[in-house]
Amino acid sequence: MRIALGLEYEGASFCGWQSQREGGSVQDALEVALTRVADAPVRVVCAGRTDAGVHALLQIVHFDTEVNRPINAWVRGANAHLPATIAVRWAQQMPDDFHARFSAQGRRYRYVLLNRPERPGLMAHRVGWFHMPLNVTVMQAASQYLLGTHDFSAFRSSQCQAKSPVKTLRQLTIATQGDLLLFDFSADGFLHHMVRNIMGMLVYVGKGAHAPEWLAEVLSAKNRALAAPTFSANGLYFVGADYDARWQLKVGAGDTAIAPISGFNAVFNIG
Repeated sequence: MRIALGLEYEGASFCGWQSQREGGSVQDALEVALTRVADAPVRVVCAGRTDAGVHALLQIVHFDTEVNRPINAWVRGANAHLPATIAVRWAQQMPDDFHARFSAQGRRYRYVLLNRPERPGLMAHRVGWFHMPLNVTVMQAASQYLLGTHDFSAFRSSQCQAKSPVKTLRQLTIATQGDLLLFDFSADGFLHHMVRNIMGMLVYVGKGAHAPEWLAEVLSAKNRALAAPTFSANGLYFVGADYDARWQLKVGAGDTAIAPISGFNAVFNIG
C-alpha cells in the first residue's frame, strides 16, 4: 500500500532534505523512524527537496509498504522515534498512482525577514536578517517583473539539476508585520536556490542599490553572474505543495500552520 505523510521540521540542525551517505538529513531521520515502525526498510519520496537550514511547514512525502499498521500508528510511531525538530502531522492511505513529487501541481514558499539594526536572538535560525531599512514599496514594484513564465537561469545555482530553467511564478507578495517582512512565493516549480536568489535581488533593490527595473534586466540576461548573492537560508519555509482535489489530501488553500517563531509577531496563516 502507499501511504502519504504530512510533516513539519526546523531545518537548522539538518544538512537538508535529501539523504546523505553520512546521514544528517531530514530524509535519513524520517526513514529511520518509519523503518522502526514498519520493522522493515522504508524509503520515502518528498514533494520538494529543501536545502540545509530551510524549514518546512508542511512537507508531503509518500512511501510504499506491505506492512499493515493502523493509519495513526505511522504518526504516533514515527514521532516517537524522530528528533524533536521533526514531527509527522498526519498520515493517509493513497492510491498507488499518487506520487508526492510528480502529482504536485505547484509548490509554495515563505521567506521571513527580520528588518532591524539588531540581529535576531530568540528568532535566530528561524528568520533571515537585514540591518538596513528596506523600502517595501520598491521591492513590491520589483517583484512584479518576475511574475509569469520566464527562463529563470539568472536565479538558479550552478548545482541545479532541473531539466529546464523555465518556470511559472504565480505569486510573489510582500507583507509586513512589525519588523518582519513576509515574502510569499508560489510557482509550478522552483529551481535550486531560486527563492534565495530572488531574495538577494529584492534586498538589493530595497536598500537602494538598484532600481526595480534591475530585476527585469537580470532576468532577461539569463546570467547568474549579474545577479545579487544568494540570501541566507534561515528565513525560508517550504509551505506546501498543491495537488488536484481528487487526491483528497489534508493540504490546500485552507491549511493553517504556525511556524516555530509563533509568539514573535509572525503567525503563519497560509491561505
